[in-house]
Amino acid sequence: MKVGKFVLGPVATNCYIGINEETKECFIVDPATCPPEFVNYIKNAGLTVKAVLLTHGHFDHIMGLDALLKEFPVPVYAHEAEREVLESEQLNSSASMLGQPYSFSGADYVTNRQELRIAGFEIRVICTPGHTIGGCCYYIEKEKTLFSGDTLFHGSVGRTDLPTGSMGQLVSSVRDRLFVLPDDTQVYPGHMEETTIGYEKKYNPFI
Repeated sequence: MKVGKFVLGPVATNCYIGINEETKECFIVDPATCPPEFVNYIKNAGLTVKAVLLTHGHFDHIMGLDALLKEFPVPVYAHEAEREVLESEQLNSSASMLGQPYSFSGADYVTNRQELRIAGFEIRVICTPGHTIGGCCYYIEKEKTLFSGDTLFHGSVGRTDLPTGSMGQLVSSVRDRLFVLPDDTQVYPGHMEETTIGYEKKYNPFI
């Protein structure tokens, strides 16, 4: 799998494209915005978008959905516990932090450990509450790849002072559900640079 990365939106959110290089099918993770260069990259590469994966419902991970779905009308997946955050401009902080109220109500909701087959990849949903009540990560075991959203960063974790956040839950999620993955798992976070599970187990000061 090839992973394309675009840093988008007002708080430099990492939006990823998971690409099956054999079939040219792909999925998109956390479309913060949907600028022309992002759409053009997909079209010029001859990619077929099969789905959008949301790690959580904060505004800086979802504001590109409407424009993206006009270009590529595909399913949007999020964890079932995140419905209220996605659908509330207060809980997703778009009203308070961006001053541009936005909500999204068109997601297909998934459950913890549910397996999704998208673009030829087996993608496991790992529910990781803490940053938000229904935040999740997406794990592709055969590719040794984890899209961690704002649950786990390089040397850090997501903030927990926004609505539905809990530091205790976040620490438990990382320790009990992510640190059990193989050390060589590549972690693609919602902000900042990539890391590995092994590095974070050894050096992350928050866990």
